[in-house]
Amino acid sequence: MKAIVFAVLAGLCWGIGEVVTRAVLHSKEVGPLAAIAVRSTVALPLIWLAYLGAVHVFASPSEPQRWASTASAGTWAMLVLGSGLVAGAAAMIFFYVALSLGEVSRVKPVAFALAPATAVVLGWLALGETMTLRKAAAVLLILIGIYLLSTAPQKVGVAAG
Repeated sequence: MKAIVFAVLAGLCWGIGEVVTRAVLHSKEVGPLAAIAVRSTVALPLIWLAYLGAVHVFASPSEPQRWASTASAGTWAMLVLGSGLVAGAAAMIFFYVALSLGEVSRVKPVAFALAPATAVVLGWLALGETMTLRKAAAVLLILIGIYLLSTAPQKVGVAAG
């Protein structure tokens, strides 16, 4: 249940943050790359403080203290390339450019629905996680939702009476 609570909190924070980000980007006063730079600059010290607190204050068992010197080359490669470059940089760049071009009510659900669908399929294929009929149906529903959001008409006209 804790995982779901934290996931809900993350979703709420991202939802609020992206609505604000979309407003900033559509003001045309700030571009998508500047917005990512500011977001990352503000977030990074707080993330490091949270990490240090988890390790040194709370002694969290999920945070190994000497990971930087004991992690294997393969783990470092996945961390840097997969998490850092693909998810941390490329995804953020693509997402912020999308936000600068479109409606948050379409861009956010498409990006953040495709992410779990991709994770379910790759978790099954690459990590050997269980694929159930229920998971497959959920992925199918997500993909249908993405299709409906991405192909919907841009604006609905209202006839003047």
